[in-house]
Amino acid sequence: MCSMIALPETVALPLRMDDHGAIRVSGTRVTLDTLVGYYHQGETPEDLHEGFPTVPLADIYAVIAYYLAHQPEVDAYMAQRAKEGERIRLEWESQHPTLTKAELQARRDAKQRSE
Repeated sequence: MCSMIALPETVALPLRMDDHGAIRVSGTRVTLDTLVGYYHQGETPEDLHEGFPTVPLADIYAVIAYYLAHQPEVDAYMAQRAKEGERIRLEWESQHPTLTKAELQARRDAKQRSE
């Protein structure tokens, strides 16, 4: 006699969008972008779990499976996030120009002279 196992009707996807539009995994600070990025670099789900132990291994497998089933959509989301990140970086840099080592040293010297 074969016993049957009860299968759940649905499995909840462990992804949630935060207030800033980032998709996070399993209620952690780990983003979908992060897991997929490392997956593209050849990391296995087990490697990812070792690096991000707050994310359950089963959830990492679910995220990778979701990515493989929805690759165009996830890739578009990640491209948009990268584009937005670049826009924010350029905006920040334009408002906060970087100083050279010589400029920093000159500021330090001027401060020391005034003290």
